[in-house]
Amino acid sequence: MRQAAIRNVVCGENVVIYDPVNLYDCELAEDVFIGPFVEIQGHTKIGAGSKIQSHSFICEYVTIGERCFIGHGVMFANDMFREGKPNPDRDSWGKIVVGNDVSIGSGATILAVTICDGVVIGAGSVVTKSITEKGVYAGNPAKLLRRL
Repeated sequence: MRQAAIRNVVCGENVVIYDPVNLYDCELAEDVFIGPFVEIQGHTKIGAGSKIQSHSFICEYVTIGERCFIGHGVMFANDMFREGKPNPDRDSWGKIVVGNDVSIGSGATILAVTICDGVVIGAGSVVTKSITEKGVYAGNPAKLLRRL
């Protein structure tokens, strides 16, 4: 039986992690907060001062910038099941990059995209395309509501 664990995690100073969590093969910069029931998979980097709230899932190959806020229950997904099933070839999966100072509301889903600095994603939104302009985005699919 496998249990929730912290394995092969590189942590900066002042990292706070609330159990239970499942973190492996990832990097957490200084002053990162990880709430309970969070899973962060391998080849993922969380920038300094970022906060990941409870029940969030961050899949492999995600980079989250500095001072980001990830709300409760946010899901990151980069295997699009293009053939109707999981793709075992990880090299074919998309990468997810979240810039600095990004806030993602609770229950949002982030697919294989890039989100630029200073963006706000509304709760429950589904981000299906890269965001290149600072602003507030919401909906399914997420659309620009106003510029910041």
